Amino acid sequence: MLAAIWFAGPPRAAAADWSTAQTVRVTTTEYKFVPNSLSFHQGVAYHLRIDNKGKETHEFTAPDFFKAVQLRDAKPLNPDRTEIVIQPGRRQDLYFVAGAPGSYKLTCSDHDWAGMTGHITITP
Repeated sequence: MLAAIWFAGPPRAAAADWSTAQTVRVTTTEYKFVPNSLSFHQGVAYHLRIDNKGKETHEFTAPDFFKAVQLRDAKPLNPDRTEIVIQPGRRQDLYFVAGAPGSYKLTCSDHDWAGMTGHITITP
């Protein structure tokens, strides 16, 4: 019985049907995320598309959020798996299955001082 409880929860990212992933778009500019509040449902596959419409490099920094999701591929993340760097005029795509419910801080690590912050929520 304990083994069944241990394996209960969101599907593994490798088993997700990526063709049905829900697309969520975020735009970065100087100095904000649009939208700056994101909500995901536990166990659902998502395609997060981040477009940098600004003239500066921006980061989608959310280390605790990235620990709480199951990634299809970690290539868009930096080596520490704490952020996604988006160059001006470029975009990054991340596919994941939302995991542990909670509230997670979102910042641009270079521009949080200017108010480039937000939050991410994963609900059961």
